[in-house]
Amino acid sequence: MHVVATAGHVDHGKSTLVRALTGMEPDRWAEERRRGMTIDLGFAWTTLDSGATVAFVDVPGHERFVPNMLAGVGPVPAAMIVVAADEGWMPQSAEHLAALHALGVRHGLLVVTRADLADPGPAVEAASARIAATSLEAVEAVAVSGRTGAGLDDLRAALDRLAGALPAPSLADPVRLWIDRSFTIRGAGTVVTGTLGSGSLRTGDELELTGASRPVRVRGLQSLGEPATDVGAVARVAVNLRGVDRDQVTRGAALLTPGRFRLTDLIDVRVHGDPVAALPVTVTLHAGSAAVPVRVRPLGVDTARLRLDRPLPLRLGDRALLRDPGRHHVAGGVTVLDVAPPALTRRGAAARRALELDRMIGVPDLAGELRRRRLIRGDELRRMGLADVGDPVAGDWFADPEHWAGLAKRLGDEVARHAAGDPLSPGAPLEDLRHRLGLPDRSLVEALVRPPLRLSGGRVGTGQPGVPRELVAAVAKAFDPDRPFAAPEANRLAELGLGARQIGAAVRAGLVVRIADNVLLPPGAPDRAAGVLARLPQPFTLSDARRALDTTRRVAVPLLELLDRTGVTERLPDDRRISRPG
Repeated sequence: MHVVATAGHVDHGKSTLVRALTGMEPDRWAEERRRGMTIDLGFAWTTLDSGATVAFVDVPGHERFVPNMLAGVGPVPAAMIVVAADEGWMPQSAEHLAALHALGVRHGLLVVTRADLADPGPAVEAASARIAATSLEAVEAVAVSGRTGAGLDDLRAALDRLAGALPAPSLADPVRLWIDRSFTIRGAGTVVTGTLGSGSLRTGDELELTGASRPVRVRGLQSLGEPATDVGAVARVAVNLRGVDRDQVTRGAALLTPGRFRLTDLIDVRVHGDPVAALPVTVTLHAGSAAVPVRVRPLGVDTARLRLDRPLPLRLGDRALLRDPGRHHVAGGVTVLDVAPPALTRRGAAARRALELDRMIGVPDLAGELRRRRLIRGDELRRMGLADVGDPVAGDWFADPEHWAGLAKRLGDEVARHAAGDPLSPGAPLEDLRHRLGLPDRSLVEALVRPPLRLSGGRVGTGQPGVPRELVAAVAKAFDPDRPFAAPEANRLAELGLGARQIGAAVRAGLVVRIADNVLLPPGAPDRAAGVLARLPQPFTLSDARRALDTTRRVAVPLLELLDRTGVTERLPDDRRISRPG
Protein backbone atom coordinates (compact mmCIF):
# COMPACT_ATOMS: atom_id res chain seq x y z
CA MET A 1 0.00 0.00 0.00
CA HIS A 2 1.05 3.60 -0.62
CA VAL A 3 -0.37 6.55 1.33
CA VAL A 4 -0.78 9.96 -0.30
CA ALA A 5 -2.14 13.12 1.34
CA THR A 6 -4.06 15.76 -0.57
CA ALA A 7 -3.05 19.40 -0.23
CA GLY A 8 -4.43 22.65 -1.59
CA HIS A 9 -6.75 25.61 -1.16
CA VAL A 10 -10.32 25.19 0.06
CA ASP A 11 -12.90 24.36 -2.65
CA HIS A 12 -10.31 23.41 -5.27
CA GLY A 13 -11.81 19.96 -5.55
CA LYS A 14 -9.60 17.74 -3.41
CA SER A 15 -12.48 15.67 -2.01
CA THR A 16 -14.25 15.58 -5.38
CA LEU A 17 -11.05 14.20 -6.90
CA VAL A 18 -10.74 11.52 -4.21
CA ARG A 19 -14.37 10.50 -4.77
CA ALA A 20 -13.80 10.24 -8.51
CA LEU A 21 -10.67 8.13 -8.04
CA THR A 22 -11.98 5.81 -5.35
CA GLY A 23 -15.75 5.82 -5.54
CA MET A 24 -15.71 6.45 -1.78
CA GLU A 25 -16.92 9.39 0.31
CA PRO A 26 -13.93 10.84 2.23
CA ASP A 27 -16.02 13.36 4.18
CA ARG A 28 -17.16 11.50 7.28
CA TRP A 29 -19.27 14.19 8.95
CA ALA A 30 -22.79 15.19 7.89
CA GLU A 31 -21.77 18.82 8.43
CA GLU A 32 -18.96 18.38 5.90
CA ARG A 33 -21.32 17.01 3.30
CA ARG A 34 -23.93 19.71 4.04
CA ARG A 35 -21.40 22.53 3.66
CA GLY A 36 -19.45 20.89 0.84
CA MET A 37 -16.22 21.57 2.74
CA THR A 38 -13.80 19.17 4.41
CA ILE A 39 -13.36 19.99 8.09
CA ASP A 40 -11.50 16.97 9.42
CA LEU A 41 -9.37 14.25 7.86
CA GLY A 42 -10.98 11.89 5.38
CA PHE A 43 -9.76 8.52 4.17
CA ALA A 44 -10.37 6.53 0.97
CA TRP A 45 -8.45 4.13 -1.25
CA THR A 46 -8.23 2.67 -4.71
CA THR A 47 -6.36 -0.02 -6.63
CA LEU A 48 -4.36 1.21 -9.63
CA ASP A 49 -3.81 -0.57 -12.95
CA SER A 50 -0.49 -1.96 -11.74
CA GLY A 51 -2.22 -3.60 -8.80
CA ALA A 52 -0.75 -1.11 -6.33
CA THR A 53 -3.14 0.27 -3.73
CA VAL A 54 -3.12 3.97 -2.92
CA ALA A 55 -4.81 5.23 0.24
CA PHE A 56 -5.63 8.92 0.36
CA VAL A 57 -5.61 11.13 3.43
CA ASP A 58 -7.93 13.93 2.39
CA VAL A 59 -7.17 17.10 4.32
CA PRO A 60 -9.20 20.27 4.81
CA GLY A 61 -8.19 23.31 2.77
CA HIS A 62 -9.69 26.10 4.86
CA GLU A 63 -7.23 28.18 6.88
CA ARG A 64 -9.22 27.56 10.08
CA PHE A 65 -8.48 23.85 9.80
CA VAL A 66 -4.76 23.94 9.06
CA PRO A 67 -3.98 22.04 12.30
CA ASN A 68 -6.22 19.22 11.06
CA MET A 69 -4.46 19.33 7.69
CA LEU A 70 -1.04 19.10 9.35
CA ALA A 71 -2.17 16.12 11.45
CA GLY A 72 -2.92 14.25 8.23
CA VAL A 73 0.17 15.29 6.28
CA GLY A 74 2.72 14.83 9.08
CA PRO A 75 3.20 11.04 8.89
CA VAL A 76 2.58 10.69 5.12
CA PRO A 77 5.45 10.18 2.60
CA ALA A 78 3.84 11.75 -0.48
CA ALA A 79 1.35 14.46 -1.42
CA MET A 80 -1.07 15.23 -4.24
CA ILE A 81 -1.18 19.02 -4.56
CA VAL A 82 -4.49 20.19 -6.00
CA VAL A 83 -4.93 23.58 -7.72
CA ALA A 84 -8.08 24.74 -9.54
CA ALA A 85 -7.54 25.87 -13.13
CA ASP A 86 -10.09 28.69 -12.82
CA GLU A 87 -8.64 30.16 -9.60
CA GLY A 88 -4.96 29.26 -9.77
CA TRP A 89 -2.53 29.57 -6.88
CA MET A 90 -4.24 30.70 -3.64
CA PRO A 91 -3.21 31.50 -0.03
CA GLN A 92 -3.86 28.01 1.33
CA SER A 93 -2.07 26.50 -1.65
CA ALA A 94 0.98 28.41 -0.47
CA GLU A 95 0.59 27.44 3.20
CA HIS A 96 0.05 23.78 2.39
CA LEU A 97 3.12 23.76 0.12
CA ALA A 98 5.13 25.51 2.85
CA ALA A 99 4.05 22.79 5.26
CA LEU A 100 5.12 20.00 2.89
CA HIS A 101 8.47 21.72 2.36
CA ALA A 102 8.94 22.24 6.11
CA LEU A 103 8.30 18.54 6.72
CA GLY A 104 10.79 17.59 4.02
CA VAL A 105 8.26 15.74 1.82
CA ARG A 106 10.10 14.76 -1.40
CA HIS A 107 7.48 12.90 -3.42
CA GLY A 108 4.42 14.44 -4.94
CA LEU A 109 2.14 15.10 -7.85
CA LEU A 110 0.49 18.30 -9.11
CA VAL A 111 -3.15 17.95 -10.12
CA VAL A 112 -4.91 20.92 -11.76
CA THR A 113 -8.65 20.43 -11.37
CA ARG A 114 -11.66 22.05 -13.03
CA ALA A 115 -9.86 21.89 -16.35
CA ASP A 116 -13.31 22.05 -17.97
CA LEU A 117 -13.80 25.60 -16.62
CA ALA A 118 -10.48 27.20 -17.65
CA ASP A 119 -7.27 26.55 -19.51
CA PRO A 120 -5.14 24.56 -17.05
CA GLY A 121 -1.85 25.69 -18.63
CA PRO A 122 -1.30 28.90 -16.62
CA ALA A 123 -2.16 27.14 -13.34
CA VAL A 124 0.20 24.26 -14.16
CA GLU A 125 3.02 26.65 -15.01
CA ALA A 126 2.59 28.84 -11.92
CA ALA A 127 2.16 25.95 -9.48
CA SER A 128 5.04 23.93 -10.95
CA ALA A 129 7.42 26.85 -10.52
CA ARG A 130 6.49 27.25 -6.86
CA ILE A 131 6.71 23.51 -6.15
CA ALA A 132 10.10 23.22 -7.86
CA ALA A 133 11.56 25.63 -5.29
CA THR A 134 10.70 23.28 -2.40
CA SER A 135 11.79 19.87 -1.17
CA LEU A 136 9.42 18.31 -3.73
CA GLU A 137 11.41 19.83 -6.62
CA ALA A 138 10.04 19.00 -10.09
CA VAL A 139 6.82 16.98 -9.97
CA GLU A 140 4.64 15.51 -12.67
CA ALA A 141 1.54 17.59 -13.47
CA VAL A 142 -1.85 16.30 -14.63
CA ALA A 143 -4.95 18.30 -15.61
CA VAL A 144 -8.34 16.77 -14.79
CA SER A 145 -12.01 17.51 -14.44
CA GLY A 146 -13.77 15.89 -11.55
CA ARG A 147 -17.13 16.77 -13.11
CA THR A 148 -16.56 15.29 -16.57
CA GLY A 149 -13.94 12.68 -15.66
CA ALA A 150 -11.47 14.01 -18.25
CA GLY A 151 -7.87 13.27 -17.35
CA LEU A 152 -8.67 10.77 -14.60
CA ASP A 153 -7.01 7.90 -16.49
CA ASP A 154 -3.89 10.06 -16.87
CA LEU A 155 -4.04 10.81 -13.16
CA ARG A 156 -4.29 7.14 -12.24
CA ALA A 157 -1.27 6.42 -14.43
CA ALA A 158 0.64 9.28 -12.80
CA LEU A 159 -0.27 7.93 -9.36
CA ASP A 160 1.10 4.55 -10.45
CA ARG A 161 4.39 6.21 -11.39
CA LEU A 162 4.46 8.14 -8.11
CA ALA A 163 3.84 4.94 -6.12
CA GLY A 164 6.65 3.19 -7.97
CA ALA A 165 9.08 5.98 -7.07
CA LEU A 166 8.37 5.93 -3.33
CA PRO A 167 11.16 4.45 -1.17
CA ALA A 168 10.53 1.04 0.32
CA PRO A 169 9.74 1.24 4.03
CA SER A 170 11.69 -0.69 6.63
CA LEU A 171 9.54 -3.39 8.21
CA ALA A 172 12.26 -3.98 10.83
CA ASP A 173 12.05 -0.44 12.19
CA PRO A 174 10.17 0.19 15.43
CA VAL A 175 6.55 1.25 15.23
CA ARG A 176 5.53 4.85 15.87
CA LEU A 177 1.92 5.15 14.84
CA TRP A 178 0.76 8.76 15.22
CA ILE A 179 -2.94 8.62 16.03
CA ASP A 180 -5.16 10.89 13.94
CA ARG A 181 -8.55 9.54 15.01
CA SER A 182 -10.05 7.56 17.89
CA PHE A 183 -13.54 6.20 18.41
CA THR A 184 -15.48 3.41 20.11
CA ILE A 185 -17.15 0.43 18.46
CA ARG A 186 -19.84 -1.39 20.43
CA GLY A 187 -18.54 -4.77 21.51
CA ALA A 188 -14.97 -4.01 20.43
CA GLY A 189 -13.96 -0.99 22.48
CA THR A 190 -11.49 1.72 21.55
CA VAL A 191 -10.20 1.95 17.98
CA VAL A 192 -7.49 4.33 16.77
CA THR A 193 -6.33 5.07 13.25
CA GLY A 194 -3.15 6.40 11.72
CA THR A 195 -0.60 6.07 8.96
CA LEU A 196 1.94 3.34 9.68
CA GLY A 197 5.14 4.76 8.21
CA SER A 198 7.56 2.01 9.23
CA GLY A 199 7.62 -1.31 11.02
CA SER A 200 4.71 -3.71 11.27
CA LEU A 201 1.81 -4.42 13.62
CA ARG A 202 0.35 -7.78 14.63
CA THR A 203 -2.61 -8.78 16.71
CA GLY A 204 -1.45 -9.54 20.23
CA ASP A 205 1.42 -7.00 20.08
CA GLU A 206 2.14 -5.13 23.29
CA LEU A 207 2.79 -1.44 22.68
CA GLU A 208 3.40 1.73 24.60
CA LEU A 209 0.73 4.43 24.33
CA THR A 210 1.88 7.96 25.05
CA GLY A 211 -0.03 9.35 27.99
CA ALA A 212 -0.96 5.90 29.31
CA SER A 213 0.49 4.55 32.53
CA ARG A 214 0.79 0.95 31.35
CA PRO A 215 1.35 -0.97 28.10
CA VAL A 216 -1.58 -1.66 25.79
CA ARG A 217 -2.29 -4.70 23.66
CA VAL A 218 -3.52 -4.92 20.06
CA ARG A 219 -6.85 -6.71 20.10
CA GLY A 220 -7.49 -6.46 16.38
CA LEU A 221 -6.35 -4.76 13.16
CA GLN A 222 -8.03 -3.45 10.04
CA SER A 223 -6.52 -2.03 6.88
CA LEU A 224 -8.59 -0.72 3.95
CA GLY A 225 -11.72 -1.81 5.79
CA GLU A 226 -10.68 -5.46 6.03
CA PRO A 227 -9.60 -7.39 9.17
CA ALA A 228 -5.92 -8.33 9.26
CA THR A 229 -3.66 -10.31 11.57
CA ASP A 230 -0.65 -8.22 10.62
CA VAL A 231 -0.06 -4.98 8.73
CA GLY A 232 3.27 -3.72 7.38
CA ALA A 233 4.26 -0.20 6.45
CA VAL A 234 3.36 1.92 4.64
CA ALA A 235 -0.35 1.59 5.39
CA ARG A 236 -3.46 3.17 6.74
CA VAL A 237 -4.40 1.08 9.73
CA ALA A 238 -7.11 0.88 12.38
CA VAL A 239 -6.05 -0.64 15.69
CA ASN A 240 -8.48 -2.03 18.24
CA LEU A 241 -6.85 -1.62 21.66
CA ARG A 242 -7.64 -3.84 24.62
CA GLY A 243 -8.31 -2.21 27.98
CA VAL A 244 -8.07 1.42 26.85
CA ASP A 245 -10.83 3.96 27.36
CA ARG A 246 -11.52 6.28 24.44
CA ASP A 247 -10.96 9.35 26.61
CA GLN A 248 -7.39 8.14 27.21
CA VAL A 249 -6.58 8.53 23.52
CA THR A 250 -6.54 11.80 21.59
CA ARG A 251 -5.18 12.94 18.26
CA GLY A 252 -1.44 13.45 18.60
CA ALA A 253 -0.91 10.45 20.86
CA ALA A 254 1.22 7.63 19.48
CA LEU A 255 1.50 3.86 19.67
CA LEU A 256 5.13 2.84 20.09
CA THR A 257 7.33 -0.23 20.06
CA PRO A 258 8.27 -0.67 23.75
CA GLY A 259 11.72 0.58 24.72
CA ARG A 260 12.52 2.21 21.38
CA PHE A 261 11.39 5.82 21.88
CA ARG A 262 12.21 8.55 24.35
CA LEU A 263 9.45 10.88 25.50
CA THR A 264 11.04 14.31 25.63
CA ASP A 265 9.84 17.83 26.34
CA LEU A 266 13.18 19.50 25.52
CA ILE A 267 14.86 19.33 22.11
CA ASP A 268 17.55 21.16 20.18
CA VAL A 269 16.67 21.70 16.53
CA ARG A 270 17.84 23.21 13.27
CA VAL A 271 15.23 25.54 11.79
CA HIS A 272 14.69 25.58 8.02
CA GLY A 273 12.69 28.72 7.30
CA ASP A 274 12.35 31.98 9.18
CA PRO A 275 15.47 33.25 10.97
CA VAL A 276 15.51 31.89 14.49
CA ALA A 277 15.83 35.41 15.91
CA ALA A 278 12.54 36.34 14.22
CA LEU A 279 10.53 33.49 15.74
CA PRO A 280 7.93 34.37 18.39
CA VAL A 281 8.67 33.22 21.92
CA THR A 282 5.81 30.72 21.65
CA VAL A 283 4.85 28.79 18.52
CA THR A 284 3.23 25.44 17.79
CA LEU A 285 5.30 22.38 16.94
CA HIS A 286 3.57 19.93 14.60
CA ALA A 287 5.16 16.47 14.71
CA GLY A 288 3.31 13.50 13.26
CA SER A 289 -0.32 14.14 14.13
CA ALA A 290 0.60 16.07 17.30
CA ALA A 291 0.37 19.83 17.75
CA VAL A 292 2.15 21.10 20.87
CA PRO A 293 2.87 24.68 22.01
CA VAL A 294 6.60 25.27 22.46
CA ARG A 295 8.78 28.02 23.87
CA VAL A 296 11.68 28.99 21.65
CA ARG A 297 15.17 29.78 22.92
CA PRO A 298 17.41 30.90 20.04
CA LEU A 299 20.92 29.45 20.17
CA GLY A 300 22.53 30.05 16.76
CA VAL A 301 21.60 31.60 13.45
CA ASP A 302 19.48 28.57 12.54
CA THR A 303 19.45 26.53 15.76
CA ALA A 304 17.20 26.75 18.79
CA ARG A 305 16.08 24.96 21.92
CA LEU A 306 12.39 24.12 22.15
CA ARG A 307 10.59 23.54 25.44
CA LEU A 308 7.49 21.48 24.67
CA ASP A 309 4.24 21.91 26.55
CA ARG A 310 3.99 18.11 26.76
CA PRO A 311 6.48 15.37 25.92
CA LEU A 312 6.52 13.69 22.52
CA PRO A 313 8.22 10.49 21.28
CA LEU A 314 10.89 12.16 19.14
CA ARG A 315 14.15 10.78 17.75
CA LEU A 316 17.31 12.18 16.22
CA GLY A 317 16.75 13.31 12.64
CA ASP A 318 12.97 13.66 12.93
CA ARG A 319 11.37 16.36 10.80
CA ALA A 320 8.65 18.55 12.26
CA LEU A 321 7.07 21.93 11.58
CA LEU A 322 6.82 25.23 13.43
CA ARG A 323 3.70 27.31 12.89
CA ASP A 324 2.69 30.67 14.29
CA PRO A 325 -1.08 30.22 14.73
CA GLY A 326 -1.60 33.91 15.45
CA ARG A 327 -0.30 34.90 12.01
CA HIS A 328 -1.51 31.70 10.26
CA HIS A 329 2.10 31.33 9.20
CA VAL A 330 4.36 28.32 8.71
CA ALA A 331 7.59 29.55 10.25
CA GLY A 332 9.58 26.62 8.91
CA GLY A 333 10.58 23.06 9.34
CA VAL A 334 12.85 21.71 12.03
CA THR A 335 15.28 18.84 12.10
CA VAL A 336 15.69 17.32 15.55
CA LEU A 337 19.39 17.43 16.50
CA ASP A 338 19.16 16.31 20.13
CA VAL A 339 16.35 14.78 22.19
CA ALA A 340 18.31 14.85 25.46
CA PRO A 341 20.22 18.14 25.34
CA PRO A 342 22.51 19.30 28.16
CA ALA A 343 21.51 21.99 30.64
CA LEU A 344 22.67 25.51 29.77
CA THR A 345 23.38 26.85 33.24
CA ARG A 346 26.98 28.06 33.12
CA ARG A 347 28.13 31.33 31.64
CA GLY A 348 28.80 30.93 27.93
CA ALA A 349 27.08 27.52 27.77
CA ALA A 350 24.52 28.66 25.18
CA ALA A 351 27.21 30.02 22.85
CA ARG A 352 29.25 26.84 23.15
CA ARG A 353 26.15 24.77 22.50
CA ALA A 354 25.39 26.79 19.36
CA LEU A 355 28.86 26.00 18.01
CA GLU A 356 28.33 22.32 18.77
CA LEU A 357 24.94 22.28 17.04
CA ASP A 358 26.45 23.93 13.96
CA ARG A 359 28.51 20.78 13.42
CA MET A 360 25.50 18.45 13.70
CA ILE A 361 23.67 17.43 10.54
CA GLY A 362 20.53 15.82 11.97
CA VAL A 363 21.47 12.25 11.10
CA PRO A 364 21.82 9.67 13.90
CA ASP A 365 25.57 9.36 14.44
CA LEU A 366 26.92 6.93 17.03
CA ALA A 367 30.46 8.31 17.10
CA GLY A 368 29.16 11.86 17.46
CA GLU A 369 26.73 10.97 20.24
CA LEU A 370 29.45 9.13 22.18
CA ARG A 371 31.86 12.01 21.72
CA ARG A 372 29.30 14.49 23.05
CA ARG A 373 27.92 12.36 25.88
CA ARG A 374 31.13 10.46 26.74
CA LEU A 375 29.23 7.73 28.55
CA ILE A 376 25.67 6.53 27.93
CA ARG A 377 23.54 3.42 28.18
CA GLY A 378 22.70 1.52 25.02
CA ASP A 379 19.01 1.72 25.91
CA GLU A 380 19.19 5.51 25.72
CA LEU A 381 21.00 5.39 22.37
CA ARG A 382 18.36 3.09 20.93
CA ARG A 383 15.56 5.32 22.20
CA MET A 384 17.24 8.29 20.52
CA GLY A 385 17.09 6.50 17.18
CA LEU A 386 20.46 4.76 16.87
CA ALA A 387 19.74 1.23 15.73
CA ASP A 388 23.24 -0.32 15.49
CA VAL A 389 25.15 0.65 18.62
CA GLY A 390 27.93 -1.97 18.51
CA ASP A 391 29.56 -3.49 21.58
CA PRO A 392 29.34 -1.97 25.07
CA VAL A 393 32.35 -1.32 27.30
CA ALA A 394 30.52 -2.80 30.30
CA GLY A 395 26.99 -4.14 30.74
CA ASP A 396 24.83 -1.85 28.59
CA TRP A 397 27.24 1.09 28.87
CA PHE A 398 28.85 2.67 25.81
CA ALA A 399 31.73 5.12 25.90
CA ASP A 400 33.59 7.48 23.63
CA PRO A 401 36.93 5.70 22.94
CA GLU A 402 39.05 8.74 23.78
CA HIS A 403 37.16 9.37 27.01
CA TRP A 404 37.40 5.68 27.93
CA ALA A 405 41.18 5.69 27.42
CA GLY A 406 41.42 8.80 29.60
CA LEU A 407 39.42 7.10 32.35
CA ALA A 408 41.78 4.12 32.27
CA LYS A 409 44.77 6.42 32.79
CA ARG A 410 43.01 8.28 35.59
CA LEU A 411 42.21 4.96 37.27
CA GLY A 412 45.89 4.04 37.31
CA ASP A 413 46.77 7.46 38.73
CA GLU A 414 44.12 7.17 41.46
CA VAL A 415 45.31 3.68 42.46
CA ALA A 416 48.92 4.93 42.64
CA ARG A 417 47.84 7.94 44.71
CA HIS A 418 45.97 5.68 47.11
CA ALA A 419 48.97 3.36 47.46
CA ALA A 420 51.29 6.29 48.20
CA GLY A 421 48.97 7.60 50.90
CA ASP A 422 48.27 4.19 52.44
CA PRO A 423 51.05 1.73 51.63
CA LEU A 424 49.56 -0.95 53.90
CA SER A 425 46.28 -1.00 51.95
CA PRO A 426 45.65 -3.91 49.56
CA GLY A 427 44.26 -1.43 47.04
CA ALA A 428 41.82 1.41 46.53
CA PRO A 429 38.17 0.57 47.31
CA LEU A 430 36.06 0.14 44.18
CA GLU A 431 33.32 2.48 45.38
CA ASP A 432 35.86 5.17 46.27
CA LEU A 433 37.34 4.94 42.78
CA ARG A 434 33.87 5.20 41.25
CA HIS A 435 33.31 8.50 43.04
CA ARG A 436 36.75 9.84 42.16
CA LEU A 437 36.24 9.07 38.47
CA GLY A 438 32.67 10.38 38.49
CA LEU A 439 31.25 7.14 37.11
CA PRO A 440 27.60 6.08 37.55
CA ASP A 441 28.19 2.34 37.89
CA ARG A 442 30.74 0.12 39.67
CA SER A 443 30.82 -2.18 36.65
CA LEU A 444 32.51 0.60 34.69
CA VAL A 445 35.39 0.71 37.17
CA GLU A 446 35.71 -3.06 36.99
CA ALA A 447 35.83 -2.90 33.18
CA LEU A 448 38.65 -0.34 33.34
CA VAL A 449 40.93 -2.61 35.38
CA ARG A 450 43.76 -3.83 33.17
CA PRO A 451 47.20 -5.30 34.03
CA PRO A 452 49.22 -4.40 35.97
CA LEU A 453 46.12 -3.40 37.98
CA ARG A 454 44.17 -6.17 39.64
CA LEU A 455 40.70 -6.34 41.20
CA SER A 456 40.42 -8.44 44.34
CA GLY A 457 38.05 -8.29 47.27
CA GLY A 458 36.36 -5.11 46.07
CA ARG A 459 39.69 -3.25 45.81
CA VAL A 460 41.90 -2.28 42.92
CA GLY A 461 45.67 -2.51 43.36
CA THR A 462 48.81 -3.47 41.49
CA GLY A 463 48.99 -6.93 43.04
CA GLN A 464 52.47 -6.04 44.29
CA PRO A 465 51.90 -3.90 47.36
CA GLY A 466 54.86 -2.00 48.65
CA VAL A 467 56.08 -3.24 52.05
CA PRO A 468 57.50 -0.54 54.33
CA ARG A 469 60.92 -1.37 55.77
CA GLU A 470 59.55 -0.67 59.25
CA LEU A 471 56.97 -3.45 58.82
CA VAL A 472 59.60 -5.95 57.66
CA ALA A 473 61.77 -5.11 60.68
CA ALA A 474 58.88 -5.39 63.15
CA VAL A 475 57.84 -8.79 61.78
CA ALA A 476 61.40 -10.06 62.01
CA LYS A 477 61.49 -9.14 65.71
CA ALA A 478 58.20 -10.94 66.37
CA PHE A 479 59.61 -14.44 65.87
CA ASP A 480 62.27 -16.50 67.67
CA PRO A 481 64.45 -18.13 65.01
CA ASP A 482 65.18 -21.01 67.40
CA ARG A 483 61.46 -21.71 67.93
CA PRO A 484 59.78 -21.32 64.48
CA PHE A 485 56.41 -22.62 65.73
CA ALA A 486 56.13 -20.27 68.71
CA ALA A 487 53.58 -17.60 67.77
CA PRO A 488 54.06 -14.18 69.43
CA GLU A 489 51.48 -13.21 72.05
CA ALA A 490 49.10 -10.29 71.49
CA ASN A 491 50.96 -8.02 73.89
CA ARG A 492 54.23 -8.66 72.02
CA LEU A 493 52.59 -7.80 68.72
CA ALA A 494 51.26 -4.59 70.23
CA GLU A 495 54.73 -3.68 71.56
CA LEU A 496 56.09 -4.03 68.03
CA GLY A 497 53.33 -1.84 66.56
CA LEU A 498 51.73 -4.72 64.71
CA GLY A 499 48.03 -3.92 64.78
CA ALA A 500 45.30 -5.36 62.59
CA ARG A 501 46.19 -3.24 59.54
CA GLN A 502 49.90 -4.00 59.80
CA ILE A 503 49.25 -7.72 60.26
CA GLY A 504 46.90 -7.73 57.27
CA ALA A 505 49.57 -6.06 55.14
CA ALA A 506 52.19 -8.54 56.38
CA VAL A 507 49.94 -11.48 55.49
CA ARG A 508 49.28 -10.10 51.99
CA ALA A 509 53.01 -9.50 51.51
CA GLY A 510 53.82 -13.07 52.54
CA LEU A 511 55.82 -11.98 55.62
CA VAL A 512 53.68 -14.09 57.95
CA VAL A 513 51.13 -16.92 57.84
CA ARG A 514 47.91 -16.41 59.78
CA ILE A 515 46.59 -19.78 61.00
CA ALA A 516 43.99 -18.30 63.38
CA ASP A 517 43.05 -14.95 64.91
CA ASN A 518 46.24 -13.47 66.39
CA VAL A 519 48.11 -16.72 65.72
CA LEU A 520 50.92 -15.86 63.35
CA LEU A 521 53.82 -18.00 62.16
CA PRO A 522 56.75 -17.34 59.85
CA PRO A 523 56.36 -18.06 56.11
CA GLY A 524 56.59 -21.75 55.29
CA ALA A 525 55.79 -22.82 58.86
CA PRO A 526 52.94 -25.22 57.87
CA ASP A 527 55.20 -27.07 55.40
CA ARG A 528 58.01 -27.33 57.96
CA ALA A 529 55.50 -28.59 60.54
CA ALA A 530 54.34 -31.29 58.12
CA GLY A 531 57.92 -32.54 57.84
CA VAL A 532 58.35 -32.68 61.62
CA LEU A 533 55.09 -34.54 62.14
CA ALA A 534 55.84 -37.06 59.40
CA ARG A 535 58.90 -38.23 61.37
CA LEU A 536 56.83 -38.97 64.49
CA PRO A 537 55.69 -42.53 65.30
CA GLN A 538 52.29 -42.90 63.67
CA PRO A 539 49.62 -42.27 64.76
CA PHE A 540 50.37 -39.34 67.11
CA THR A 541 48.39 -37.27 69.60
CA LEU A 542 47.96 -33.53 69.98
CA SER A 543 50.45 -33.63 72.88
CA ASP A 544 52.96 -35.53 70.72
CA ALA A 545 52.67 -32.86 68.05
CA ARG A 546 52.92 -29.96 70.55
CA ARG A 547 56.14 -31.36 72.04
CA ALA A 548 57.66 -32.13 68.64
CA LEU A 549 56.95 -28.63 67.40
CA ASP A 550 58.02 -26.99 70.68
CA THR A 551 54.93 -24.83 70.82
CA THR A 552 51.81 -24.22 72.88
CA ARG A 553 48.34 -25.68 72.63
CA ARG A 554 47.19 -22.20 71.39
CA VAL A 555 49.28 -22.78 68.27
CA ALA A 556 49.18 -26.57 67.92
CA VAL A 557 45.37 -26.86 67.76
CA PRO A 558 44.75 -24.45 64.82
CA LEU A 559 47.94 -25.61 63.08
CA LEU A 560 46.81 -29.26 63.11
CA GLU A 561 43.32 -28.25 61.98
CA LEU A 562 44.90 -26.41 59.07
CA LEU A 563 46.94 -29.50 58.16
CA ASP A 564 43.80 -31.64 58.40
CA ARG A 565 41.94 -29.34 55.98
CA THR A 566 44.78 -29.37 53.48
CA GLY A 567 45.09 -33.17 53.60
CA VAL A 568 48.58 -33.22 55.13
CA THR A 569 47.28 -35.04 58.19
CA GLU A 570 44.20 -37.15 58.91
CA ARG A 571 42.31 -37.10 62.19
CA LEU A 572 41.26 -40.56 63.39
CA PRO A 573 38.11 -41.41 65.37
CA ASP A 574 40.13 -41.60 68.65
CA ASP A 575 41.42 -38.01 67.99
CA ARG A 576 44.88 -39.25 67.11
CA ARG A 577 46.33 -38.31 63.71
CA ILE A 578 48.47 -39.78 61.01
CA SER A 579 50.56 -38.03 58.38
CA ARG A 580 49.58 -38.76 54.82
CA PRO A 581 52.30 -39.50 52.32
CA GLY A 582 53.08 -36.24 50.50
